[in-house]
Amino acid sequence: MSLPYAVTIGTPVTRTPALYDSVITHVRTRPPRHTSTHRTYLWLVDLDHLPRPPRPLRPLARFDPRDHFAGTGPTLRAALDRRLTAQGVTPPGGRVLMLGHARVLGHAFNPLTLYWCHDRAGTVVLVVAEVHHTDGERHCYLLRPDEEGRAHTAKDFYVSPFFPVDGGHRMRLPRPAESLALTVRLERHGTRPFTATVRGRARPATPRALLRAALRHLWATAAVTWRLRLQGIRPYPRGLPLQPRPRHPVKEAR
Repeated sequence: MSLPYAVTIGTPVTRTPALYDSVITHVRTRPPRHTSTHRTYLWLVDLDHLPRPPRPLRPLARFDPRDHFAGTGPTLRAALDRRLTAQGVTPPGGRVLMLGHARVLGHAFNPLTLYWCHDRAGTVVLVVAEVHHTDGERHCYLLRPDEEGRAHTAKDFYVSPFFPVDGGHRMRLPRPAESLALTVRLERHGTRPFTATVRGRARPATPRALLRAALRHLWATAAVTWRLRLQGIRPYPRGLPLQPRPRHPVKEAR
């Protein structure tokens, strides 16, 4: 039994589910300069048609609404619509594509989950960038990208101990197709002290591909959690003050 999959090459149509073999790069220019790169795999799924792997592989891919937004939605689609409504935005009503990690072996962690929200005509009208940090808090940026997927928003969520909650994020988030090419830059006082990129290629989300990806990237979600924790410690220079973490309220109707 195989998972439903198709991807249309060379057109703006994106079929799901798909797996992306991905390379994630973080570059911090100050303080101090540090670059890290790691490989992983990401899912692209339709929130109305979530994949259900064969029973033996289900521990490797579960899409649980508890892992997103306030964690109280009956489904991921309902949780997203609830989040938009709480922010005063009417849900567009069309297809929603989500890019991120699935829950693996009971563990879930997504530093960044992206949702491309389409209207009923099939046009992307809104992108939701859901950010998690390792202390468990979550925040959503509601973006109105241009035709190239570019958007800018003020930074109002604490992520790194090296940067305060100020400045803004400049993002390029084109809808995934055969390839994946995402960029998020932090801008502060005319500088760009941090840039994150995600590059990847789509492959059929078959049971064999899922098993291969899970074996190649053992316990991918836990690995991401510990990698981010280590990055926050390893480059810490003596005498550099850490930025205090403000408490971030969850702004979502329950």
